[in-house]
Amino acid sequence: MQENRLKEALLNPSVFPVTWELVPGRGAKEAAQEKAMTLARQAASGGIIQALTLTDNPGGTPAMSADFMGSEIVHLGIEPLVHFTCKDKNRNAIESQLYALDRAGVRNLLVMSGDYPVSGYQGRPAPVFDLDPTHILQLISDMNRGLEYPGIKGVIRHQPGDFFAGAVVSPFKASEAEQMVQYYKLKKKIDAGAQFIVTQLGYDARKFHEVLLFMKRNDFNIPLVGNIYILPFGAAKMMNHNDLPGSVVTDKLLADIDRERNDPDKGEKARILRAARLYAILKGMGYDGVHIGGHNIKYEQVEEIIRQGETLTSQWTSLIRYFDYPIDRGFYYFEHNPDTGLNRETPTRRQDWPLDAKVECSYGFSRFFHQLMYEPGKNLYGVMKGLCSKVQGTKMEGLFHKLEHLTKVALFDCRDCGDCALIDVAYLCPMSQCPKNQRNGACGGSFQGWCEVYPEKRQCVYVRAYARLKKHGEEEQLGKDIIPPCNWDLYQTSSWINYYLGKDDTSKRQDGNSSEQ
Repeated sequence: MQENRLKEALLNPSVFPVTWELVPGRGAKEAAQEKAMTLARQAASGGIIQALTLTDNPGGTPAMSADFMGSEIVHLGIEPLVHFTCKDKNRNAIESQLYALDRAGVRNLLVMSGDYPVSGYQGRPAPVFDLDPTHILQLISDMNRGLEYPGIKGVIRHQPGDFFAGAVVSPFKASEAEQMVQYYKLKKKIDAGAQFIVTQLGYDARKFHEVLLFMKRNDFNIPLVGNIYILPFGAAKMMNHNDLPGSVVTDKLLADIDRERNDPDKGEKARILRAARLYAILKGMGYDGVHIGGHNIKYEQVEEIIRQGETLTSQWTSLIRYFDYPIDRGFYYFEHNPDTGLNRETPTRRQDWPLDAKVECSYGFSRFFHQLMYEPGKNLYGVMKGLCSKVQGTKMEGLFHKLEHLTKVALFDCRDCGDCALIDVAYLCPMSQCPKNQRNGACGGSFQGWCEVYPEKRQCVYVRAYARLKKHGEEEQLGKDIIPPCNWDLYQTSSWINYYLGKDDTSKRQDGNSSEQ
């Protein structure tokens, strides 16, 4: 197989690779596409950038396919890194997309949930989110081994793929619950096969250091790439208002950038210097590379950031003071080290932090009935299993299912998927209460605990789940098993029957765990 220069660079401790983000834009033959390809040719000839990352419908609006532009960039002699999102395609379309990328030689993928769709032709499009990033990473891992599936004449096995797939984590969350569910999901992404990690966007040196320490503490021995965004006032204002979900710009940083735009060059030198300082800090701190992005950025500006950053790296510790932009009353996983301005390796006592969401009395009832009815071998489990066996396939099954569904609609806003994930998310339904149907943890778009799609109206379902579980000292459950995607063969069937008779994922995982003990 042909050498993957991005992979080789990220795995080589003596190299500090740089990726640069291009935005294909909406259209096929418009100025945005021509500009992106011109910049790609400059980067390819310059030789100091290892890969060009290509966004997939950023902001939830339509744009030219990042896949297709990636297939064009391959021929320029530089690696494309395609943003691979979950929002617009079901699992079959995702599998087809991966086949096409593999055939085109586009091997580097950054897997993420994606921005919630907000606009499209003749109105807002329907979001899909059939798989989440952990599921796609599992699929990619299976394809790299040679995907197997049943055929007419037995098991079919494909030729192994050559994907180098990474994932995203945000260390820039405000509350304990938001931050911890990001780290729990990071663990699942790595377990699923993520080969490198890229941070979300922020400007707090302690938070950059925190995720580095977290990965070290958990023996996550894969490359970590820091995100550097060249930040003008307009973008900073949008991020400050959470109009670009997941990107964090504090009031203090926004005020600094507001002052800088009064400079004779409208703040351009200050923006480049800020990016170069962050480059130096990330390299000195121990990151394995950086990702550089920004709107209307010229190739020469990226070169200048790298040049200045390399010059500043030897004095990186003195630059930490320029990235003192903490979120007000924000949570840190590790204790502050006043001597360095970064963190000690001692975790914060999370037990001392108050819950970030109200725990309703209904959760107590859910726990009671779970212990009464859903624990194998205990209490009413055998009775319910026997009842489901008798009801299945009879005229009573329809009535039984309706009774179950009405009960769960009233209590959990049930969508009747038949492959219930209530047990996995502290008796909160991710299919009805998470707009992105995330079954393995929160996306990166929450802000101050609020859902990306319903800010200041609905708390992130995983913030609520974390609070429920923490109250009972069980919050680490959110970082354990990878929860498979919903099996739509079970749609609008009784999840009780599916659970007790071993048809759904929860029962299969329970049987697997029991056999391992």
